[in-house]
Amino acid sequence: MTGSVGEVVNAYVRAWRAGDVPAIFACYHDDFTIHYAGTSPLAGSHRGKTAALAVLAEVSRKTRRQLVEIVDVMVGTDRAAVLARERFSRDGREALVERLLVYTSKDGLLHECWLYEADQALADSFLG
Repeated sequence: MTGSVGEVVNAYVRAWRAGDVPAIFACYHDDFTIHYAGTSPLAGSHRGKTAALAVLAEVSRKTRRQLVEIVDVMVGTDRAAVLARERFSRDGREALVERLLVYTSKDGLLHECWLYEADQALADSFLG
């Protein structure tokens, strides 16, 4: 993959909307880092594609998250952001969560992500 951060993020969003997991994984740089805010056991920085994919898998396992919609994609010179709504469910509870994912790119791939929850306490309650 080559291109600007906007091109990379838009390719990622197309794969995410399609539920194309191999294409999603192909968007991540080997040095990909994801930063989770909050107080859950998954909070912190997860460096390297292997570590990042492991924490993303754990989030999916705990929340059974499902993409509801991509609300918007915002592109700047150095960063791009995706505003997404997802459905979390766990232990008989369900919630609609709004999340902002801010990305940088390197070598035509996603390099770093900062994930912000609209309601951090709600997200932490699913991730704990």
